[in-house]
Amino acid sequence: MVEDEVRLAETVSRGLVAEGFVVDIVHDGAEGLLEAQSRDYDVIILDIMLPSLNGYDVCRALREGEVWTPVLMLTAKDGEYDQVDAFDLGADDYLTKPFSFVVLVARLRALVRGGAPERPTVLKVGDLTLDPAARVVRRGETDIDLTPREFGLLHFLMRHPGEVVSKLEILQGVWDLNYEGDENIVEVYVGYLRRKIDQPYGRQSVQTLRGAGYRLSGAGA
Repeated sequence: MVEDEVRLAETVSRGLVAEGFVVDIVHDGAEGLLEAQSRDYDVIILDIMLPSLNGYDVCRALREGEVWTPVLMLTAKDGEYDQVDAFDLGADDYLTKPFSFVVLVARLRALVRGGAPERPTVLKVGDLTLDPAARVVRRGETDIDLTPREFGLLHFLMRHPGEVVSKLEILQGVWDLNYEGDENIVEVYVGYLRRKIDQPYGRQSVQTLRGAGYRLSGAGA
């Protein structure tokens, strides 16, 4: 557990030990990165706001170094960063502070059961590729510049190639599980994405299925 709030870390650790976990605690991002790189853990609880190296940088460095240990990130509800960035950088789950200990235990057990399978370094759908670690998107050999939110949306769609995903699923996966704004924001960003990854190349890879959601196809010529 990488958490600089000492009292919180100790309280959570005691609870996890009582649930049968063995817990190591560090309070500094750089130290957390070193521990995660040098030791074999089942799961990492990683706060975002940390001394010396924030949680995003720790997660990015782990994935770039091909350390695929499941990561659960702790985010502040009104923090500086957006939860979508956690998934962009390779986190597997997140909880917003303050969180339920019961929910934390359930999420951790689910991550431990899932293990740490080898992940593809580059996602590919047709001639569209996305490198999560390097944050590079290409159509063929051409680099495409996306905003963080556009990148998050494309990343989500590329993790579900050929599947129909609803607006709600996109909001929960790309925005926030607790997002309460207008769901039409999804349509807006789908439009932005199409203008960058499809229209200049004569493609229609991002498909709208009226009343159902959206689908990313590799055959969208």
